[in-house]
Amino acid sequence: MVARAEAKYLRISPRKVRQVIELIKAEKVKRAFSILQGVNKKGAYYLQKVLKSAVSNAKNKGYDEDTLFISKLVANPGPMLKRYRAASFGRAVMIRRRTAHILVELDSLQFGSEVKVK
Repeated sequence: MVARAEAKYLRISPRKVRQVIELIKAEKVKRAFSILQGVNKKGAYYLQKVLKSAVSNAKNKGYDEDTLFISKLVANPGPMLKRYRAASFGRAVMIRRRTAHILVELDSLQFGSEVKVK
């Protein structure tokens, strides 16, 4: 683990973020940014922000952006906001407004080494 960044309490379902995560898992950082540019999903916007933060953290530690790849990328559920709305026959139905925590870990690619996904 070279650098990591985490975004918490994002107002998007973790399931929707995981759809985009599958596209960029274990990719080099430059390629991941280009993939996220072409994806028309809200989760891609959040992933770009977190990935950009992780790259910045790696640069502060002295690593080159060209050798970085995504070693770990996880979208975990956060706390749910629970709301109620009226339903038929006088009932109330719960609406779960989900939140997500996104964790990105970057590692440096050594010459001759292979990418290992956690």
